[in-house]
Amino acid sequence: MKAFVNATILLGTGEMIKSGTILINRGKIIAVEKEVTIPAEAEIINASSKYITPGLIDVHTHLGVFSEGLGQTGHDFNETTDAATPSIRAIDGINPFDRGFEDARMAGVTTVQIMPGSANVIGGEMSIIKTKGTVVDEMVVKSPSGMKAAFGENPKRVHGGKGKLPVTRMGVAALFRQQFMKAQDYKKSLEAGEVKTRDLGMEQLMKVLNKEIPLRAHAHRADDIATLLRLVKEFDIEATIEHCTEGHLITSYIAKHNVRVSVGPTMTSRTKQELNNKGWHTLVELEKQGIPFSITTDHPVVTIDHLITSAITAVKFGLSEEAAFRAITVRAAEHLGIDQQVGSLEVGKDADIVIWNAHPLTGQAKVEKTFINGECVYNE
Repeated sequence: MKAFVNATILLGTGEMIKSGTILINRGKIIAVEKEVTIPAEAEIINASSKYITPGLIDVHTHLGVFSEGLGQTGHDFNETTDAATPSIRAIDGINPFDRGFEDARMAGVTTVQIMPGSANVIGGEMSIIKTKGTVVDEMVVKSPSGMKAAFGENPKRVHGGKGKLPVTRMGVAALFRQQFMKAQDYKKSLEAGEVKTRDLGMEQLMKVLNKEIPLRAHAHRADDIATLLRLVKEFDIEATIEHCTEGHLITSYIAKHNVRVSVGPTMTSRTKQELNNKGWHTLVELEKQGIPFSITTDHPVVTIDHLITSAITAVKFGLSEEAAFRAITVRAAEHLGIDQQVGSLEVGKDADIVIWNAHPLTGQAKVEKTFINGECVYNE
């Protein structure tokens, strides 16, 4: 049992408690109040003049499947042998000893979603894990947490460059339809007891058709976003828009659809045509339309220690402070469907807690301690 006392607590819900106390036990929050009766056996952690926040969440990363410092050896995020690989699972490629996990803990990032890359139209399943551990199975929060898809330049470049489908955006959409129609047929055959040889890829796509997991689709350009939304309607599936770089050009259209959005990595350079309109204005326009969004680093495109930097920069360019903070805490948890467990400091949720020396959205703020499930995993 631990009691964090005398802190300025940012709950992640938009509320703040000054000189408050958080009481945790067995990895869960059991009290968050201005005044709390502290049991005698509790370890007291004096956070006077400090700020306490929920652990930060990055909804879109390649942490552990694109290991840093290993070169090609650490590139386990794109299975480029086929343009459609629904059978693969990111969990089978995650290296918990990737140095990025340590960087995450030092930056107060306690939960991440790890997904395959965007080389393929259908990329495979992804997982949500905590950033502390040595065996990925013991780090899992939710797996699978989605099916990766990608529209636009990446699958065109990787497979079209070999003279294979897709060479065009038309080909990307056609291949997507082909895979999901095949999955629909497989589902009918499986339910009728007619399948003699099971197909792992089709069974994993069935989870999307059955709305057990969402499609999480890489889409930068406005036309690619529209294609994604068209396909979502055609197959009656749930989806999130990942990156949404030109979302500001069609916010009113996106707002008509029941989708959540992750935006980023906005701190990167404009390395390809579909990033030409990249900017912090995307977040501002999404906020105006009331579209729920998260901020992502797409680690290691922008390293995960810059998740908070991205939120700070977004505020400098006009995003409200509250929206920026929620985009890396409770909105991120909602994006992942795990907001009953993490994302805010509330009774019953995991004791993922970060102690800062200043308000986290100031440029001077530094993480002093990070706790995951009540365990101190980083101590400055």
